[in-house]
Amino acid sequence: MRGELHFDAVVIGAGSAGLTAATRLAEGGARVCVLAKGIGSTHLAPGTVDVLGYAPELVEEPGRALSELATARPDHPYALMGVESVAPALQWFAERIADGPQPGYRYVGDLEHNHLLPSAVGVLRPSALVPETMAEGDMRRREAVCIVGTPVLRDFHAALCAANLEAAGIAARAVEVDVQVDRADANALGLARRFDDPAFRAAFAAQLTPLLRGDERVGLPAVLGLRDPHGAWADLQRRLGRGVFEVPTLPPSVPGMRAFEALRSALRAAGGRIVLGSAVIGADRDGGQITSVTADAAGHDVHYHARWFVLATGGFASGGIALGSDWVTRETALGLPLRGVPGPGEPRFVGEYLAEQPMARAGVAVDASLRAEGAENVLVAGAALPGAVPWREGSGEGIALASGHRAAEVALAEGANVGAVA
Repeated sequence: MRGELHFDAVVIGAGSAGLTAATRLAEGGARVCVLAKGIGSTHLAPGTVDVLGYAPELVEEPGRALSELATARPDHPYALMGVESVAPALQWFAERIADGPQPGYRYVGDLEHNHLLPSAVGVLRPSALVPETMAEGDMRRREAVCIVGTPVLRDFHAALCAANLEAAGIAARAVEVDVQVDRADANALGLARRFDDPAFRAAFAAQLTPLLRGDERVGLPAVLGLRDPHGAWADLQRRLGRGVFEVPTLPPSVPGMRAFEALRSALRAAGGRIVLGSAVIGADRDGGQITSVTADAAGHDVHYHARWFVLATGGFASGGIALGSDWVTRETALGLPLRGVPGPGEPRFVGEYLAEQPMARAGVAVDASLRAEGAENVLVAGAALPGAVPWREGSGEGIALASGHRAAEVALAEGANVGAVA
């Protein structure tokens, strides 16, 4: 036994939802600790905030579509937490990015209109709030673009991206620039570190400039700096004399890493603590409350006591919810009741690959304040919530930020910053 630790709030999970909840709680005066098995979804996601992209057709005005969704689907997370909670969460997130460790870097957008950004394969994706380094890639403008690849980044195919943009009615072409990097830097993260170097950017721009035509915008894989993305992006635009934008690549996601660092920095600045490599393996109860959770840290059990707990471990994709070999579906950290799981004899899956699966909307049962059923001091945020199909709706990051922010507000309103024992 290593020891007993006491906090006002313990957040389980270090993805967007967990870090948002923890940071907002710490800013409200609570003593907060984040426990996580590892880095959350930020390093896998494209780094955009997709609030609502499809309902089920392409959404142009997410604010209006949110209200319609909440009316049609009262079990949806947006309906449960209230659509009015989305805009403050997005504003809060944008402010933390702007105040973060990357100078000048910011997110742009709102709920009035979705940006229409290309994915790595040239498929257009609707996103409400996006890094400034991607905003020039908004294809609603229908202006000519040149997609730039490099042979060292083998999981970004500029020609494929451009061809699919052409098929969507956008004048697009592809070129390649051969950059010289060490073998260890032949990936998105390594290239991002190189683009932080002004000399590297100058050499890159000198190679690219003769390949460009007219006033076409330039799309690059999302590698424009890790420590100073604003500086790298602005410098390239100046050197090339045209708009430049990043295109998300396969993981690891550099824009996602930037967002993670900004949220972690804000959490630490507010006095919060984060413990990675610490899996929650059990919980103690006193009636309808969780009194502590037990986490495994390097083979030792540590007990974390708190007045409030926020569960932000995700859904099936992250293992926060699992279907066992006994065909029983469980919430894996605290054993909380689920909602949306097909009943006995009902199908769990259907044969059509892209169809909505009966299990897709399963999540932890909560009330309108995101409080878990049977555990009055546990709030649930992110993909652990029931009622949504984020990949189909284009709603994952919006739900994560809004529910994390909402969970923190609920706890603070009920005194999350009192009662901790040192």
